[in-house]
Amino acid sequence: MTGRNRTTMLMMALALCAFTGCAKYVTPGAAAGLSGLADADVRELLDRKPAASFPTRLVTVRVQAPGYRSLTNQGYGGGRYTVITTRDVEQEAHFERIGRLPMVAGVGPLNRLLLPQTLESFRELRLAGASLRADMLLVYTFDTSFHVQGSVLPPLTAISLGMLPLHEAVVTTTASAVVYDVRTAFIYGLAEATARENQMTSLWTSRSAVDDARLRTEAQAFERLMAEFDKAWVAIIAEHGPKSAGQSTSGR
Repeated sequence: MTGRNRTTMLMMALALCAFTGCAKYVTPGAAAGLSGLADADVRELLDRKPAASFPTRLVTVRVQAPGYRSLTNQGYGGGRYTVITTRDVEQEAHFERIGRLPMVAGVGPLNRLLLPQTLESFRELRLAGASLRADMLLVYTFDTSFHVQGSVLPPLTAISLGMLPLHEAVVTTTASAVVYDVRTAFIYGLAEATARENQMTSLWTSRSAVDDARLRTEAQAFERLMAEFDKAWVAIIAEHGPKSAGQSTSGR
C-alpha cells in the first residue's frame, strides 16, 4: 500500500469514527500493593514467628487494587483492595501442581462468602483462611500495563479503537505472590515473574482483540510465577519444614 493510499484509508477511518463513534477499551485496574496491606510497624513484623504445621494446607487468593475491573472480571469488596474470585488465566492444573509439592497437604481457593464487604488489611484474608483450617495463604496479584510508542497508559484508561496510529504496542504483566502464615501473618517467601507481548495497534480493532493480548501476557506471567513459586517453596521447606523434609527437598 502506498503512502497516499495509507493516508486516505486513515482519513476514512477517522471520518467513520467521527460519524459513528469508536468503541473503546478500558485498561484493567491496578495491582494490589501487597506490602502496604501488612498493617504493622517494623518491630511487630520482626517479632512475627512461623506457626504453620507440616504437611501444610494452603489457600490461594488473588487481590487487586480497589475498583479493579477488566473486560472479563471485576473485584469483590471495597476498601484498600479487592478480591478476584473468578479465574481469568489461572488453570486448575496450576493449583494441582501446587498440591503435588512436598509437604503440601491440600490447596484450595478462598471463597468470597467468607469475606466481609470492606477489606482493609490481610487480617480479613487470614480470618477467612482460618475458617477453612488453612495454615498458609498464597496471595497473588497481576500488574498489567499498556505501552504505546513510549507512553504508558495508566489503569482504567480508555483506548479509542479504530483511531490508533500504526504503532507498536507492548503489553507487560508482572505477577507477584507472597506466602503468609494464617495464624501470625509471618511472611514465608515471595515470588515474581514478568511476561510481555508486542503487537501492532492496527490489530486492536475491537475490545476483545485488546483484551486477548492482556490475557495472553497474564497467562504467561502466571505460568512463570508458578515456576518461581516452586523454587520459593523449596526454600520455605528447607528453612521452616521438618529437617528431614528440607534435606530431601533441597537435594532434588
